[in-house]
Amino acid sequence: MKLVTAIILIVLAAVIFAVLGFVFGIRYRKKVAEKAIGDANEEAKRIVSNALTAAETKKREAILEAKDEIHKERVEHEKEIKERRNEVQRQERRLIQKEENLDKRTESLEKKEENLAKKTKTIDTKLEEVEALKKSQFDMLEKISGLTRDQAKNYLLQNLEGELDHEKALKIMEFEQRTKEDADRIAKEIVVNAIQRCAADSVAESTVSVVDLPNDEMKGRIIGREGRNIRTLESVTGVDLIIDDTPETITVSSFDPVRREVARLTIEKLIADGRIHPARIEEMYEKAKKEVDVSIKQAGERAVIEAGVNGINGELVKLLGRLKYRTSYGQNVLNHSLEVSYLAGLMASELGADVKIAKRAGLLHDIGKALDHELEGTHIALGVEYAKKYKEKEDVVHAIEAHHGDVEAKTVVAVLVQAADAISAARPGARRENLQNYIKRLEQLEEISTSFPGVERSFAIQAGREVRIMVKPESVSDDKMVILARSIAKKIEEELEYPGQIKVHIIRESRVFDYAK
Repeated sequence: MKLVTAIILIVLAAVIFAVLGFVFGIRYRKKVAEKAIGDANEEAKRIVSNALTAAETKKREAILEAKDEIHKERVEHEKEIKERRNEVQRQERRLIQKEENLDKRTESLEKKEENLAKKTKTIDTKLEEVEALKKSQFDMLEKISGLTRDQAKNYLLQNLEGELDHEKALKIMEFEQRTKEDADRIAKEIVVNAIQRCAADSVAESTVSVVDLPNDEMKGRIIGREGRNIRTLESVTGVDLIIDDTPETITVSSFDPVRREVARLTIEKLIADGRIHPARIEEMYEKAKKEVDVSIKQAGERAVIEAGVNGINGELVKLLGRLKYRTSYGQNVLNHSLEVSYLAGLMASELGADVKIAKRAGLLHDIGKALDHELEGTHIALGVEYAKKYKEKEDVVHAIEAHHGDVEAKTVVAVLVQAADAISAARPGARRENLQNYIKRLEQLEEISTSFPGVERSFAIQAGREVRIMVKPESVSDDKMVILARSIAKKIEEELEYPGQIKVHIIRESRVFDYAK
């Protein structure tokens, strides 16, 4: 019992202590809280006070900065206003100066106008005097001539019209004469197109041809009365006829094989015809020349067939035929072209290249040599020009252009043509440089002679020891022949190198034709 009571007392004591502890705890916490609240209020008041102080400070700083900015702006604005005021003052000074200049100019112009008015008045006065003087002169002229002004004007116009008609007639005659001379020149160029140098397979070719005669009496007929027939033959054909003691033969000498061949055929036709006189000689010469032209064409066609090349333009075929009478260092150019064509084709077949193009390029590579004596330029440039003109392929044109190494060979065909050309020209006995130089000298001799005005034709004969020149009788008189001969001889001395001396032989011949009807 006591234990229970003790326990209950203990419990009650614990509860009482707990209640008292709780009450005292609440009061303590309240005091702590009130103290914390007081501290917080104090802190808040302090913070607010500090904030107010800081705000006041910033406000004063902002006000000071604003005042400084306003001061700066005011200073800059005043400076800008001052600059503008200065600029306005400068502009005002300029305007004042311009106004002063304008005033001065206006005064100057007024003075010039016054002077101009005075000069104009003076000029008008002088014009009136001139008109009066002119009228008095016209009156005097009318009185002296007995013609009125209109009559005199008509008279002058009639005279002027007559003079103009005379000048017009002279111009027309001059133009007709010039046209005729140009036509004659072009015709002569066409006639000598086929006359080229010739060489046989051997470079030691002869420059003479022998014509067999039926009897020695024929020599006298060829010479003719007082030598008129032989003179006509030599002047027309441009060769030198040698008639010596050799029985029943006449020697035809010329460096140009075309002329020699034409002369030989002419003499043979005259012998066969039996009628030998100057008119017949010229007729037979024309027939022989036509035959040689036909032979040239046939030679070109035969060369194309032998080379196995098809589709070559007809004009190029004619040029190939003319190469029959063209030599290069004594080597016949047509035979050389055929040889180059064969060699290029053989090498192309071995290399698997285009054989037809190689043979075509080899055949045409020296085509320009048929033209280089008539046109300006090297035979390469002329060959390229004519190959392009007649639509040859680009490979062929390039091979022609590159066959002497003037341009770089860019195709196999061009290289093959180069090699074939070198092989053909370098083989033993193929060329002889002395003969080529000799022929060039003869050609230069003829070119120098024909370069003078009034010269119609010229022929180098006697192996270059004589040049025979035919002049136009209407252009060169007998007196001028002496001066012309001296001028030609002097130019030959200046431009050529030759052994011995060269005879300049000028012939002036007048011919008259009429027809019996």
